[in-house]
Amino acid sequence: MSEPPARVDRTPPGGDNHPMPRWILLEHVAAPDDPAGRHFDLLVEAGESCRTWRLAEIPRAGGPAVPAVAIAPHRLAWLDHVAGAVSGGRGFARRVDGGTADVVEPADGRLAEAARIVALPGGVILSGVLVVERGGSGWSAALRPDG
Repeated sequence: MSEPPARVDRTPPGGDNHPMPRWILLEHVAAPDDPAGRHFDLLVEAGESCRTWRLAEIPRAGGPAVPAVAIAPHRLAWLDHVAGAVSGGRGFARRVDGGTADVVEPADGRLAEAARIVALPGGVILSGVLVVERGGSGWSAALRPDG
């Protein structure tokens, strides 16, 4: 079994006061552009906004990577969201998990444009080594057990 990546403490670009980037996993229901009626939004703080991906399901530790669709950056205010209607009649979102993450990759801590992000989120559901990366068939998110 390979060892997990070393933990790295980084200040995200943009100079905010968080020693590690914050992240949140939201369950989003009744979005008019979502034929399934339910998906999950993964947001990772990257300077002045959040990198955001739409996931059809939550990655499970040791399970297969799940497809992820990169969507428009979200405002930092979403990192503090608990539950409520999304403006413009775009459904309802509630927090499923969140916190801060040790970023292992990219080594320079620049998350805004990275094609691969490896982080140790330490959440309740997302705990272990989270890998979000762009590949030949688009983005994917995988969760490997920590250790």
